[in-house]
Amino acid sequence: MLNLAGYGPQIFQGTIVTVELSLLSLVVSFIIGLLGASAKLSKSRFLRGLATVYTTIIRGVPDLVLMLLIFYSLQIWLNDATDYLNSIQNSIDFEVSLDPFTSGVITLGFIYGAYFTETFRGAFMAVPRGQLEAARAFGMKPLLVFRRILFPQMMRYALPGLANNWQVILKATALVSLIGLSDIIKAAQYAGEGTFRTFFFMSIAGLVYLFLTTISNGVLLLLERKYAVGVRKAVL
Repeated sequence: MLNLAGYGPQIFQGTIVTVELSLLSLVVSFIIGLLGASAKLSKSRFLRGLATVYTTIIRGVPDLVLMLLIFYSLQIWLNDATDYLNSIQNSIDFEVSLDPFTSGVITLGFIYGAYFTETFRGAFMAVPRGQLEAARAFGMKPLLVFRRILFPQMMRYALPGLANNWQVILKATALVSLIGLSDIIKAAQYAGEGTFRTFFFMSIAGLVYLFLTTISNGVLLLLERKYAVGVRKAVL
C-alpha cells in the first residue's frame, strides 16, 4: 500500500476534478471545432477570415500565455459589463465572478477548439462530395444530411486527430492549477509541501495522468472500430 500520509482523499478529489475539467473542455472544444470548421469551409469570406484569424492566433501563442490572458480578460470583461448594467439601473447591484473551474473549462475549450477546427476541416474535406449531393437530391434536409451521412464518415477520418487532441487536453489541465484550481497537480503540490516528499507526490500525479491516458486509448480504440464498421481494409 502506498503511504499517502493522509492526503489520499485530496489526491482522489483532485483526480475527479481533472477528469471533469478534461471532459467538459473536450465538449466545448468539440462544439467550437465544428463551428470553426464549418466557418472555414463556408462560402462567406467574412466567416472564413474570422475562423482563419482565430486558428492562427491560438495555434501561434503558447497555451500558458493564452490561459492567463483569457482567464484575466474574461473576469475584466465581466466586471466591465456588470458595471455598465449597474450604472444603467442604479437599483441593481449585479456582479458575476468566474470560479477557477468554469474559467478553466472556457479557456481550454477556446484554446483547443482551434486545433479541433483544423481536425474537423480536414475530415469534412475527406468525405466524398458525391454522397452529400446524392443525399440532397433525395430531398434530405441539411441537418439530416449532417447526422446521417456527413458526421459518421467525418468522424472516421477525424478520430486520429481527435485522439491526439484529447490526450493534449487531458495533460493541459495541469496548467489550470496556476489559476487556483484544486486539481491533481495542486493536490500533489500541497501534499508534497506538507510532507517534504514533493518528488513522491508529483510521481503519483504523473501515474494518475498515465492511467487516464491509457484508459482513454482503450475508449478511442473502441470508437475507431465503431466508425470503421462497413469499411473494407486494404489488403497488403
